[in-house]
Amino acid sequence: MGLCTALKKVSRRGKIVVLVGLLLSVLAWKATISGETDTTVHVNSASTQTLVREEKLREKLNTWTVAPSYSNILAEKVDCPEESPLLVGASKLSFESSLNLKDVENENKGLTKGEYEPSDCKAMHSVAILIPHRNREKHLLYLLQNLHPFLQRQQLHYAIYVIHQAGDATFNRAKLLNVGYLEAIKDFSWECFIFHDVDLVPENDHNLYICDQQPKHLVVGRNVTGYKLRYKGYFGGVTAMTKDQFFQVNGFSNSYWGWGGEDDDLRVRVELQKMKILRPPADVARYTMVFHKRDSGNQVNRNRMNLLGQTTKMWRTDGLNSCKYETLSVARYPLYVNITVDIGRL
Repeated sequence: MGLCTALKKVSRRGKIVVLVGLLLSVLAWKATISGETDTTVHVNSASTQTLVREEKLREKLNTWTVAPSYSNILAEKVDCPEESPLLVGASKLSFESSLNLKDVENENKGLTKGEYEPSDCKAMHSVAILIPHRNREKHLLYLLQNLHPFLQRQQLHYAIYVIHQAGDATFNRAKLLNVGYLEAIKDFSWECFIFHDVDLVPENDHNLYICDQQPKHLVVGRNVTGYKLRYKGYFGGVTAMTKDQFFQVNGFSNSYWGWGGEDDDLRVRVELQKMKILRPPADVARYTMVFHKRDSGNQVNRNRMNLLGQTTKMWRTDGLNSCKYETLSVARYPLYVNITVDIGRL
């Protein structure tokens, strides 16, 4: 009896110990699982935070590389509009006898060595104005005074080149214009060339000094002809041709010494290339011709009709590709580039 009672007590204690052991094992296992879960959650949280930071950084990088900064926006010009808002139409021209070079320079402070670009937008057209010249200083002043604001209202990127014939040989307008073209393209790849007589001043800034798909004649009328075209086929005074158009016709002939014939020769060259001459409306393409007497050294070319008869045969070999001259000086003044050349003589 006593032995059985003792064994029962031991057995009961053993069960309690086993139960306590099992309970402790369960608690330990739970603690282990709990700790592992906490660690896993912590790692996942850290990964999420890292992904968020990377995404924000990527967005910032995209902002820096795609969208320009405010300073860059200010630095970049927008294109000028197709039609300039600065145009005023017909203007009253002034030809004061007291005008001097300093006056014209003071009126045109935005120029750099004869070149101009709009300050508030990017010009849609780049244009070189070529003016053949000798002994016509007052006419040049009148033209510069009126032409600079005229061109600036059209919001063009432009430069004015005055090609001065040195010496006292007979004047050769056409060869000087060939020289102007060849010299101007050394400065810049001008898209358009305006071949401009020094005594013709434009009256209306809607007469745009830009080139077209075909050569353009800008002088439909002038004051001395009652604002009518001088004659059918007239292509003189002021003409506009692209760089490629002028090259295609081999420029002007170099053979016209004295007054007359070279503009008709150019028209024939244009027609030989199957080009058409365009003109602005007559009420826009109006010019004032500043009065002057016939220049000494620019007598009427009495051989001009004979030369015109040879144009179809000679245009390939007489022009830009045969223009020989010596550049004596290139002076870059505030209002224009002056190119003084020796072009030989007849």
